[in-house]
Amino acid sequence: MKPFSSLGSRAALLTGAVSAIAVLIAGIVAFPLIRTAAQDQAQATLASQANLVHNIATHPHDLDLDQGRGGPEGGQRALLGVVQYLQAQGIQVQAVIPGQVEPQALSTEQINAIAVGSSVSGRSCKQGTCVFIEARPVGAGTGIVLVQPMSVLTSVTSSAINRILTALLIGFAVAVCIGLLFARRISRPLAHAAAAAHQLALGHRNVRVEPQGPVEISEIAIALNLLSDELTHSEGRQREFLLSVSHELRTPLTAIRGYGEALVDGVIKDDELQRVGGIIESESLRLERLVSDLLDLARTGAVDFQIHPAPIDLGNVVQEAAHVWQERCNREGVNFRLELPDSAVVVTTDIGRVRQIIDNLMENALRVTPAQQPIILALTQDAVIEVRDGGPGLSADDIQVAFQPGELYERYRGIRKVGTGFGLALVGRLASRLGARASAGVAPEGGALFRIEFTALKTA
Repeated sequence: MKPFSSLGSRAALLTGAVSAIAVLIAGIVAFPLIRTAAQDQAQATLASQANLVHNIATHPHDLDLDQGRGGPEGGQRALLGVVQYLQAQGIQVQAVIPGQVEPQALSTEQINAIAVGSSVSGRSCKQGTCVFIEARPVGAGTGIVLVQPMSVLTSVTSSAINRILTALLIGFAVAVCIGLLFARRISRPLAHAAAAAHQLALGHRNVRVEPQGPVEISEIAIALNLLSDELTHSEGRQREFLLSVSHELRTPLTAIRGYGEALVDGVIKDDELQRVGGIIESESLRLERLVSDLLDLARTGAVDFQIHPAPIDLGNVVQEAAHVWQERCNREGVNFRLELPDSAVVVTTDIGRVRQIIDNLMENALRVTPAQQPIILALTQDAVIEVRDGGPGLSADDIQVAFQPGELYERYRGIRKVGTGFGLALVGRLASRLGARASAGVAPEGGALFRIEFTALKTA
């Protein structure tokens, strides 16, 4: 991995760079301010000292150390003491007498200003040496000047600068640490999201990511969770669709194969050839329609069959299905019976989907019904299709979950013959899509009863 290729390292680098720039700017701004403030303070202090020397020199009696016994000599000794103290601090105290004693630190203009009784305050640089100057007049045309080298500020400013530099470096270190923690906090949920995405790519489902961090990053986790849910739902629908296809293709193929084998074995009588041929043709047309549906679904990217409602006679649909299932029940030794009303039962629905419902119910009944037991395919005048059998039947709990995918399969797997658990679920879903109502119960024959009520779709 390239250096600084991760978000955490880049965030830490960015934070460190910003902190370094901030420290540099703070230093650039602070150091001149410190130096200027130190110079101003030194100038003010020197001015106060110059005022003290001026007061002592011009009012010696105010500092009579001999308490009136020594005369003016007491004030002179006080002035001498102050001068010695200042000199010990590196401050030169010099007399100013125009034309006689003229300190080199003063310019001609400054000497003239003192001569006329004005105070002088400023800074002077000569021959590479810079000094603070504070001069005060003390008599007729004379004065006194205090000169302090600016080099004395070096230790003061260096100490202050070192303290500030230390504080800036500590702030830089703290900022880098905070940047690293922030980068880790930002990158951790992103790393979790990336790991979850890889798990989804590998085929794992129900992957969950806990939303963490800022709103934008939390949105990524929420989006991944939604993606996981949608993938789970989509793949579930695809599995249901494949199971649906297998159910729908198996019934006409089984019928065609059964009648084909009967023709090969010569068990079909000559007077039944036309009827058998009609059944084979009808089942072939159903198979062709299912294949066309699959092609349409593949082109459109859908995962469910379309519904094409039209007025149909349920009696014809039930009777057509009975021709196929009569033969299959005979081969299994099961007693098949068809019950039809005396008049037509017309409803507005999809004839192909109705046939799918009947085939799935009959497939389920034939699977669980022992030989010599009955299976009844019935249609009532109220547009209700019933499939009853003489099999083991359903308990009260079974009836509640009969149309839920896999429920009966999980309950009776290994106990009695069961399918994939999808056929009845498909019946319930198709009935709902057609606007009909599917229900389960106990048949008078002792087995299971399944009802599909098309009453609401009946045409008057």
